[in-house]
Amino acid sequence: MKLYNLSIALLLGLGTMTSCGDKLDVTNPNQQTTGTFGYTSDDLEECVIAAYNHIRMEGSYARVGYTIDVCRGDEAWNSSQVWYMPFDDLDADVTNEIAYWSWREWYYTINVCNFILSRTTGDDASLSTTMQRIKGQALFLRGLSYYNLAGYYQNPPLITNYEDYSSLDGLYGTNNTYDEVLDQVEADFVEAMSLLPTNDEGGEWATGRATSGAAAGYYARTLMQRHKYAEALTVLKDIIAQKYGTYKLMANYGDNFREGSEYENNAESLFEVQFLDYGSQGTDDEWTPVNTSSNATQGSAIESNFAPGTYGGWADISASPWLYQLFKAEKTTAGKLDPRLYWTIGTYEADWEGFEYGNVAYTNTLTATDTIVTNNNYGGLPIAKNTNLRTGLYSTVVTGLHDGINLRMMRYSDVLLRAAECENEVNGPTQQAIDWINQVRERANLADLKLADFSTADKLFEQIANVERPKEFGCEYGRGLDLIRWGFFYSADRLQQLKEHGTFRRSIHHAKDPVSYANVGIDSELKSSFDTYVTGHEFLPICSYLTDNNPNLKGNSANYDTDNSTYFSENGWTVHPVIDLSK
Repeated sequence: MKLYNLSIALLLGLGTMTSCGDKLDVTNPNQQTTGTFGYTSDDLEECVIAAYNHIRMEGSYARVGYTIDVCRGDEAWNSSQVWYMPFDDLDADVTNEIAYWSWREWYYTINVCNFILSRTTGDDASLSTTMQRIKGQALFLRGLSYYNLAGYYQNPPLITNYEDYSSLDGLYGTNNTYDEVLDQVEADFVEAMSLLPTNDEGGEWATGRATSGAAAGYYARTLMQRHKYAEALTVLKDIIAQKYGTYKLMANYGDNFREGSEYENNAESLFEVQFLDYGSQGTDDEWTPVNTSSNATQGSAIESNFAPGTYGGWADISASPWLYQLFKAEKTTAGKLDPRLYWTIGTYEADWEGFEYGNVAYTNTLTATDTIVTNNNYGGLPIAKNTNLRTGLYSTVVTGLHDGINLRMMRYSDVLLRAAECENEVNGPTQQAIDWINQVRERANLADLKLADFSTADKLFEQIANVERPKEFGCEYGRGLDLIRWGFFYSADRLQQLKEHGTFRRSIHHAKDPVSYANVGIDSELKSSFDTYVTGHEFLPICSYLTDNNPNLKGNSANYDTDNSTYFSENGWTVHPVIDLSK
């Protein structure tokens, strides 16, 4: 569902026109208000489009809302050494303005969704099919918003009633707990699952709108954030059994990272953010949610964040040497490199001669002697994913919101690997868990795993968490949330492992070489992102701009540097110990 014509149906602060006494009541038919707007499906459809518009803005998925989470993971690092440094180092302070942008965008989205929901009250069964689907999309997008707010900010205020926006008491509310917010997220996704059609409906339901499959996938994700593995497993099995639509792995992994109608909204995608393709965009970069340019680019800035400086990118984010070496450690059944490496990291490899677009960086053909680093001063392995580095579509990146590749926020491969993880948590290593993993591996032409090689749940978890998921989803959104739910910040051996994974070389030379955390402090070029982790900063702080203006709003663990390990352990959750998979 490309947003060719954006309709901003609501603006914050709309009021109701009133009259008193015998004063003349004058209503301008060209100026809609909350008292006259939103009572027809056409009106509410405009609101739905406005809500979708907000998820592709600066602080949501068009730039920092996506890239901050990539930085929070151990698969990438901030090679610009400026823009995303506090998020990469996990020590952002309360005055950091960028930490506020995601908060701003998701609450804009929530405001629009709450308005829609205020017009679709009552028994769902009494609503027309059209209104049910409008309501289902609003529930999904509100659930998505709070899923991200909880994942970033831990204890944001929960506002579910549109009328609360009309009073200072409502707008200046207090924090809700992490559990209270996720309870609401679960409820929103469950109701959306019952109201939305599947992708089998076709039309717009197969080309970008939220479906019951998208809601089910995110519901399972939300359950897993609080270790509700048995419940999540049931939902994931239903998705696999096609209860919520038909999904399958694309034969070509790269089809998930190209633009164009033949690739986007494909059979593997449960939900993706829609951006206009190269050549069909406007010219105005619309960075903030209050801009309403009719000539907006409607692209993202993910490519600008990832692309090497040599090709016009901002050179902000690079892949970690650990991820590169992980790919190199296991060959396909034909003795070749894992094809996912081609689409994840933009290095020259002999195996890429004759593969896909070949050894290419934009329109430049690479040779064995070419070394491309992300940042011209600090080095780094270029991220190819969600860029046109491999497709040769153009020679130089047009910086700004011009990346036309849709962001596949949830793919069927995630359903399979999450199902395997849940199965392992509930029943220990089983053949079923192995079979689901092998479906993903077979697409990459890797040898099947064997159940006999995984004697414990801890060992299979290690394989899923630190081999299968990084290679399938490397440098995509979501790793930061995974590290939180796994409790890797609350275990000394897991935190040490993160330091190993997060070690990188600040140099334009030897970017591919293995690095060791043991040499940090000895080799001046080496650094580890997780060395600077401050307790509680697995979440972003709630910006002081917000707390200064709302006396009822308090900070979170990142504001006060407080330890979340007690919450984790008091829930009865345990951190899997580090397992050496070579033994």
